[in-house]
Amino acid sequence: MNSALRCYIGLGSNLETPIEQVERALQELDTLPLSRRVAKSSLYATAPIGPQDQPDFINAVACLETHLSPLALLDQLQALEQRHRRRRLRHWGPRTLDLDVLLYGKHTLQHPRLTVPHEQMHARAFVLVPLAEVATALQQPITLHQQPLETWLSRLNTSDIRHLSATDVTATATI
Repeated sequence: MNSALRCYIGLGSNLETPIEQVERALQELDTLPLSRRVAKSSLYATAPIGPQDQPDFINAVACLETHLSPLALLDQLQALEQRHRRRRLRHWGPRTLDLDVLLYGKHTLQHPRLTVPHEQMHARAFVLVPLAEVATALQQPITLHQQPLETWLSRLNTSDIRHLSATDVTATATI
């Protein structure tokens, strides 16, 4: 069997106890076949992109090592979204769980179902902030469009992203 590839998954939720949705999904990533989670970021609260008539999101990034192909990984992630009762009612609308393949090793892919690297990640602070946290923890430099992750992050406004401490997570989860 080939060696596992390191990939990064973006997680988000703003419905039905979003902190619990994201934390449970992080645990469930450990159960994906031919994969193992090697790192996860903290949780972050962020304003929604697109329609503003919805609750704020809870976001995180996980790093997996996987032997799954990109589309097989996508299938597993979409099945996990369905177990969390994900409904796709409107573009950028509220959701119980959103899982995105951000990076798949150093590979690029243009497929009708999946683009890797994720085509909007370089412009989204709610993705880059937790991604930078995980990459730093793993001491893995990440390059997007041939520029370091830090360069992209420095171009974005991160003032509306709130890092959730363990106390925040515990207090919110018990409300």
